[in-house]
Amino acid sequence: MIERARNFIWLNARTLEQRWFEHAFDGGAAHAVVQAVLAFRNDDGGYGHALEPDHRGPTSQPLHVLRALQMFGEVNAPEHAEPVLAWLEATCPDGSVPFGMSTSKGHPMAPWVTADDQGGLLLTSQIAAALHALELNHPWLDRATDYCWQEIERLDHTHPYELRGAVMFLDEVPDRARAELAAERIKHLKPSTEGYAEGESLPLHEYARKPSSVARAWFSEQELENDLDELQNGQQEDGGWNFGFPAFTPITHFEWRSIATIDALLTLRRYGRIS
Repeated sequence: MIERARNFIWLNARTLEQRWFEHAFDGGAAHAVVQAVLAFRNDDGGYGHALEPDHRGPTSQPLHVLRALQMFGEVNAPEHAEPVLAWLEATCPDGSVPFGMSTSKGHPMAPWVTADDQGGLLLTSQIAAALHALELNHPWLDRATDYCWQEIERLDHTHPYELRGAVMFLDEVPDRARAELAAERIKHLKPSTEGYAEGESLPLHEYARKPSSVARAWFSEQELENDLDELQNGQQEDGGWNFGFPAFTPITHFEWRSIATIDALLTLRRYGRIS
């Protein structure tokens, strides 16, 4: 399985995902992953240049910042998050992060990426989760954490990606007792897929991304095993995995497939399906 995926990555992936795969499965250096991420960094401390494939263009955007922080987490490089925190402090001072900023207007982006400067739980929760995973302390993160608690505790309707973001936050936030209580409350929410592409939804492992996740208790053992079976059997003939949403421009097809392939392997490894 890994050998077939390796061939797919070398044939189709960007340098960043090739370096990430090397680090995750072939003993590659962490600094090589960091250098690949830094190639997308802007002078303002943020990230752009389609680091996150659905948001093209050069300007620093929250989706790219999120991806950079997640990659620093993959290789345990918290020191590289400091300029990102400075960028967040300057652009989102209240601790609430928009899905997209108006500075990106005029550049291509997927039709579902908004650029309205309106903060929300979707990006704030995931960025706060990534920063907590790096075990960072910062006044901006304190404000973002307060915002996430506020929004999660009054959440009464949601969509799959927002619910996943809430779980990601609850998995990493230091206050574990409060996180467990919040997870118990939101597990009863039924996320709406109105406006999504036909068949687009998130599988169970996208919520319970690791065995220790607060969302693990949402599913029975058999439900999760069936979900992981489906993930394991999802490797295509070319060695890669597919992703569950449309590619809005051809180049993103293989960019997202490469990310999905490494994510699939890491999930299977976390759950003991591969070594």
